[in-house]
Amino acid sequence: MSTSMSHAAATTVPGAGQPILSLRGITKEFPAVLALSNVQLDLYPGEVHAVCGENGAGKSTLMKIISGVYQPTAGEIVYKGQPASFSSPLQSEAAGIAIIHQELNLVSHLSVAENIFLAREPRQPFPASFLVDRKRLRAEAKRHLDRLGVDISPDATVRNLSVAQCQMVEIAKALSLNAEVLIMDEPTSSLTEQETRLLFKVIHELKSSGVAIAYISHRLDEMSEIVDRVTVLRDGKYVGTTYFAATTVDEIVSRMVGRSLEEKFPERLSVPSDEILLEVKNLRRAGVFSDISFTLRRGEILGFAGLMGAGRTEVARSVFGAEPADSGSIVYQGRELSIRTPRDAIAEGIAYLSEDRKSQGLAVKMPLSANMVLANLQAVSSRYGLVDKARHDAVARHYVDKLNIRTPSIQQPVRLLSGGNQQKIIIGKWLFSQSRILFFDEPTRGIDVGAKFAIYKIMDELAADGIGVVLISSELPEILGLTDRVAVFHQGRITAILDTPKTTQEEIMHYASGYRRSAP
Repeated sequence: MSTSMSHAAATTVPGAGQPILSLRGITKEFPAVLALSNVQLDLYPGEVHAVCGENGAGKSTLMKIISGVYQPTAGEIVYKGQPASFSSPLQSEAAGIAIIHQELNLVSHLSVAENIFLAREPRQPFPASFLVDRKRLRAEAKRHLDRLGVDISPDATVRNLSVAQCQMVEIAKALSLNAEVLIMDEPTSSLTEQETRLLFKVIHELKSSGVAIAYISHRLDEMSEIVDRVTVLRDGKYVGTTYFAATTVDEIVSRMVGRSLEEKFPERLSVPSDEILLEVKNLRRAGVFSDISFTLRRGEILGFAGLMGAGRTEVARSVFGAEPADSGSIVYQGRELSIRTPRDAIAEGIAYLSEDRKSQGLAVKMPLSANMVLANLQAVSSRYGLVDKARHDAVARHYVDKLNIRTPSIQQPVRLLSGGNQQKIIIGKWLFSQSRILFFDEPTRGIDVGAKFAIYKIMDELAADGIGVVLISSELPEILGLTDRVAVFHQGRITAILDTPKTTQEEIMHYASGYRRSAP
């Protein structure tokens, strides 16, 4: 640990008084895994304290200990000057600690309002106090949603919301607790830049009112706007704490990974050919998108940019057959396709990597080996439909080596692997199915900086092999750092297709806001 970091860790935050929450020597052991070892953290009222580290560094485990999901194996929690121990999330919530989990924790068949006040529903006055006050429930939910500046109906069923909208509901749920300590675990991972701005405004309001915020994010560049101090963990161990203004993103990354990362994006190996691999013409789906036309060249990485609800994901899912278009054509290497289901798309070599990888891309309770062959089981089965275990496992080992997937075994359940390794498994699954066109939808959401670089490198290598890649991303630096061209969406239409080397974030946002270039 450096001297500067040691000094900052022991320094009181100006004007903050004593810490509202202190962790001392926190250790957490799971069977055969030491997740945390002698970790410390001080959190002050009115402070946003970032906790940084790669996937597997112990950040989420530490936050779950604070919120009562886990109990520490050793160490001490001091809350409001008194030793504390929370045996459940309900107990920590009652004490004034709320957490927004990285993994969404909503009940899909209930309404937005019911999720925000789940188990805390306002009741009718006596003698009907056993009945929920529906009018007040809806009004209170709308108040918290309005505070976030989002247009989500309290009556909407959660299963019908996008991932980004569900994230905003989770945030509204946490705000409704009026917590004194608020833990945010990757709160912007699925939010657009505009939604992130709204969230930051709320965070500033919470800071002003004295709320202490523990903030976990892999988007280090955004932290300068809200973060006061930063604590770095590596391999479950405490590295140090410093004021954010006294360090740099490069220094934080170096402490996180134990080495410097000179470049955020790999040097491009791929050069697109002139051959048109995929051509989409006048694609339309009533009420969702219309007049969508674009081309994808062999070896190209094409970006899809736009604000939430602009239609990027919907177009990708339509080409993949998950939500078929009403009209228009999809032409692959000069041959018009008829795609009505994902099975049709897979047969034609088209794959879609969902932004919600755990519910739509993986069978998380199954082992890595089973997930790797899910899209092409017939290739590892006999003519009688029986799986050839030896070939099945050989395929898994091949892609584990090819994609550098970190796992103790090919039999490891997918849910126990990091987000970056899970994403690599999905890529391997589609490569094994001989896909020649890959739609990546927010592929680095919730993934640490080291794993992001690995995913970027894989995408470039795929393009260099002649595969057509479409990258859907809300992170404009990612779009600019990886793509050859970018199609900009606004309200279900493409407003511009730009050459990436010649454009800027400002120009992309200009078109994403609805501006259209005049006809020549």
